[in-house]
Amino acid sequence: MSGNHFDDELLLRDVDGELSASETKRVQAHLSACWKCRARRQELEKAIGDFVRSHELLLDGELPPSAGPRALLKARLGQISPAETAILSSPLPYTMALCALLLFGLFFLWRRPARSSTVVFAPNAALTPGAALLVDRRAVCAAENANNRFVPVALRRKVFEQYGIPGADPRAYEIDYLITPALGGAEDIHNLWPHSNSSTMWNAKVKDALENRLRDMVCDGSLDLAMAQKEIAGDWIAAYKKYFHTEMPLPEHEN
Repeated sequence: MSGNHFDDELLLRDVDGELSASETKRVQAHLSACWKCRARRQELEKAIGDFVRSHELLLDGELPPSAGPRALLKARLGQISPAETAILSSPLPYTMALCALLLFGLFFLWRRPARSSTVVFAPNAALTPGAALLVDRRAVCAAENANNRFVPVALRRKVFEQYGIPGADPRAYEIDYLITPALGGAEDIHNLWPHSNSSTMWNAKVKDALENRLRDMVCDGSLDLAMAQKEIAGDWIAAYKKYFHTEMPLPEHEN
């Protein structure tokens, strides 16, 4: 346990059902009161689920059917001598074969590209630092269409490729402006990222609520435009917590 929060090892043991009854009771009591540990446990559980699905989609589909190799193995065993049988039945070859199979599986998964099941709710700062137009508060607040502008298909594809999910289902993501056009954000690949519509908490709809709040504050004069751009580009989740005075997305913003 680190400070007032559980470490990943304990949370993983809870996900895997490896804790004792008393430990499970203690962990569940803590999770019911700690949103940070609860969110981290959900992330770990999601990552495990993604790995299992990737294994089923990638590795299982590439391995040959078991019936043919099993029949060949049976025929071969019928031909070998008793001495060869004794060698094959010893623990060492069995262990070596098992390790080789495990290494093959890990190598195969490592070499294959990531699938579109990746959930993205925070931009990669190296890829998406944010970009804004040279406009002032009056121009921003005078704009009639404050919603995010349509992103051309070619640019959308580049964003997915940049984030390593070229095969992503477009319906599962909003190609989001880090700095929304409603706050002077530019239509630039450095200001765009694939924001999940279905992540557990910090989805695109939650960020939309923050964008509306910041624009209202800029236009009523309670927040400087440059500051609004800086905060949403720096850490939009932290900005949401600051301006909505909450540690969790409000229920009306999640759907």
